[in-house]
Amino acid sequence: MNLSWLGGIDPWVRLLTRLVVGVFLVWSVWDEVTRAAAMQDLAHALADDGTPWAGMAARISVYTQMACGLAFIAGLLTRWAGLTCAILFSVTAAYAVRGGVEAAMPAVFLALIGLDMLARGPGRYNLRALLVRR
Repeated sequence: MNLSWLGGIDPWVRLLTRLVVGVFLVWSVWDEVTRAAAMQDLAHALADDGTPWAGMAARISVYTQMACGLAFIAGLLTRWAGLTCAILFSVTAAYAVRGGVEAAMPAVFLALIGLDMLARGPGRYNLRALLVRR
C-alpha cells in the first residue's frame, strides 16, 4: 500500500514535534528557573555525582535547556538550538549511562531530536517565516 500521499502532513508533524519537545524542555526545568532552592538541589545532586563545578554546570544546563525549548516552540534559531540540544543531551546521556542504558535513553532521544532539528530546521510553520515573510 502506497502511503506517499501522507507526505503532505510533514509540516504539521514538524510543528507538533517542535511544540511538544519545546514545551517538555521548558516544563522540565521550570522549577529550577523559578525557585532558587530547586536550582540549589540540582547543583547538590550534580556535585554528589562528581560533576565538576556543579553549581555552574546546573545553571548552564538549566538555562540552555530553557533556551532550546523556547527556540523550538517559536521556530527561531531552530538549527542552532538543535545543535545545542544535541550537545547538552549527549553530555547528559554520557553521565546517565552509568546507571544503565535504560537510564540514558531519554537523553539519547533528546540528543537525536536535537540533531534532527539541526539537520531539517523548523519546517514550514515557524515564527521566523512570519517575521521574514519569505
